[in-house]
Amino acid sequence: MKPDTHPQYHTIKVVMTNGTEFVTRSTWGKEGDQLNLDIDPSSHPAWTGGSQQLMDRGGRVSRFTNKFGGLSFGKK
Repeated sequence: MKPDTHPQYHTIKVVMTNGTEFVTRSTWGKEGDQLNLDIDPSSHPAWTGGSQQLMDRGGRVSRFTNKFGGLSFGKK
């Protein structure tokens, strides 16, 4: 096997949005660095089932709804 082909793993501290911390091994950063998360399973609506609204940037969602809103999949 070729030398120096695999990334170097080291320990880092991960800080979640609610302030909880844990130590893990990673290739990110360098030994002892701290990774502060902006989104994690405790705050993301995909995991929490949150009631956040989908942001309509540039009318994309409304254009999609206008174009495909009348489709019914599998119903006859």
